[in-house]
Amino acid sequence: MNRMIVGMSVLLASIGSGLTSAGSAKQVDTPEVDRVLLLRNANSAASRAIADDYARRRHVRHILTVRCQDAAQSAEAETIEWGAYRQQIETPLRAYLKSLPEVDFIVLTKGIPIRLATEGNGMNRYALDSHLAALDYEQLTGAVTVPISDPNYGAAFHAHAWSNHFWNSSVRFSHARFGGYLVTRLDGYTVADAKALTTRALEAERAARRGAQPNGPILLDVAPAFGVVEKDRRPHNDLSRGLAPGQSLQITHESPFGWFNADMQLAAERLSAHHIAVELEVTEKFAGDHANLMGYMSWGSNDPKFDPGAYHSLRFAPGAVGDTAVSSGGRTFLPTQGGQSLIADLIHQGITGIKGYCNEPLLQAVASPSILFDRYTRGWTLAESFYAASSLIGWEDIVIGDPLATAYPVAVTGTSPQAPY
Repeated sequence: MNRMIVGMSVLLASIGSGLTSAGSAKQVDTPEVDRVLLLRNANSAASRAIADDYARRRHVRHILTVRCQDAAQSAEAETIEWGAYRQQIETPLRAYLKSLPEVDFIVLTKGIPIRLATEGNGMNRYALDSHLAALDYEQLTGAVTVPISDPNYGAAFHAHAWSNHFWNSSVRFSHARFGGYLVTRLDGYTVADAKALTTRALEAERAARRGAQPNGPILLDVAPAFGVVEKDRRPHNDLSRGLAPGQSLQITHESPFGWFNADMQLAAERLSAHHIAVELEVTEKFAGDHANLMGYMSWGSNDPKFDPGAYHSLRFAPGAVGDTAVSSGGRTFLPTQGGQSLIADLIHQGITGIKGYCNEPLLQAVASPSILFDRYTRGWTLAESFYAASSLIGWEDIVIGDPLATAYPVAVTGTSPQAPY
């Protein structure tokens, strides 16, 4: 989503929340913590410290220790070669999962690489996290591939993602029902930043269990310069129409930017209707100087009026989640200078969950504001909310935070989410 490609159009891609052949399977009555598999890199002091802290505080029993390069040491080490990834991470993970059909969530930690060095064209494009989330998607009944060849990548670039089976689901996640896994990571500039994600999640969860509704607002910062597509009130990445199971549709251009603005406006309307505090910023000013936020969406440094000072002034309440329409906001979790705005700053500023991208994903990949906040404010977990709002999987997406985090009691906004659009 850099401004070189503002004028590009979109191709609708794939289907909605298709089910596997086990689509009628009921959720196994498994303790939440036993649905979590935690990955720990023995070669990384940062990974060991974060994983051990999370396992102790969440009482996680399923822990897989792998040995790979330490991504906490340098920006170069955040990208792992394909062969090393397959041997050191994917192969032992697959073997471990064979005996754990109850696992739905996979938690990665700082020190595990964020990006795969892609074969063929030499471009570092796939997020390791999103690749793991799509494990065995090729075996799912009705799986839909999404070939991607946007000209801004270059004439030689050809890749593909998958249509996310869990996209816009009104049914909560299980691996048995939807396939794949909900993968998140505990990461940030420092070990302390990564551990703080768990602290905030647990604090928000305790309040939700008491029935306390958060009073902090959700801030949605529209960029008026990009316009608003008003005629269709659906989320901007609507995949629920146009294709039959088994079909694929190539993405060759980026979504109109006005779709994301419209989806933020739709989110504000629905949150207000459910008496959730929300602030919709529709002026050209880039919003800053907000505290106690429970959610955040903006164009980040892609906003023509982006103000770094305002961005760094944002502060969040425990349990806050969000996303930014920034191509490379998740390109690194190490201190750096220059480039687009980073989600690592928002982690340091107190957010509990945030989505980012390790390279240009196109706007189609950004979480739908209306779906993300609808699910999360109804008591769904952080991981469920982000993945329900994300149309693509096996692409460039990185979801930060404790997957089990919840911040809103279910009773606040009713018993079921908005039906698929």
